[in-house]
Amino acid sequence: MATKPPPATPPLAWLLLMLSATTGLVDAASILGLGKVFTANMTGNIVFLGFAAAGAPGFTWQPYVVALLTFMAGALVAGRLAVSQNGKPLRGWLIRSALVETALLWIAAGVALGLELGSPDPARVFAIIALTAIAMGFRNATIRQLKVPDLTTTVLTLTITGIAADSALAGGTNPNWIRRFGAVAAIFAGATIGALLISRFGLTAPLALAGAAVLIGTLICVRHETPQSTTH
Repeated sequence: MATKPPPATPPLAWLLLMLSATTGLVDAASILGLGKVFTANMTGNIVFLGFAAAGAPGFTWQPYVVALLTFMAGALVAGRLAVSQNGKPLRGWLIRSALVETALLWIAAGVALGLELGSPDPARVFAIIALTAIAMGFRNATIRQLKVPDLTTTVLTLTITGIAADSALAGGTNPNWIRRFGAVAAIFAGATIGALLISRFGLTAPLALAGAAVLIGTLICVRHETPQSTTH
């Protein structure tokens, strides 16, 4: 008797893997180019803010506070948009969200043109932190509403925990193992590519690529995704 092939990965899952890769790009830009600050992952900023509060050398509170506040602002706006989209086609919501995120990342890329790594230009550095943090906060709030398991696009702690805790060695059944490993690989690949781009072309390249990937990935997804409505 022939075995049943595994179900195909839905277009939305492929989109979230693509967005996971863009997280690596954005964090590469922020960590390597903006002075040890995360704009996609807020856990790191809370830790760094604690270091700054303790007076650890090399850490100042301002970038972390800016990143946290603007990330929350982006999430707030996305939350309001999600409420307004309740019951409306998912495709329209995804496209609007992608346009917002892409615009923010491309504006950040424009601000970064000609900016040297470790630049003493605080106005441009803080502008890039704010723009990318708003974009990532907006994205996180949007993805949270989609409720796709193991694909948060920005955080891997629970994903990696699930790989181990649900493995055969732990007596589990390895649910979603392809998706989980895919999320880890996507962020790793994005961070690697981002670091290479920064070392050769500066901050603009990874931010511009991240924006393009968000937009193109979303347009491909909505073209093939089964029509459905948003629900909250």
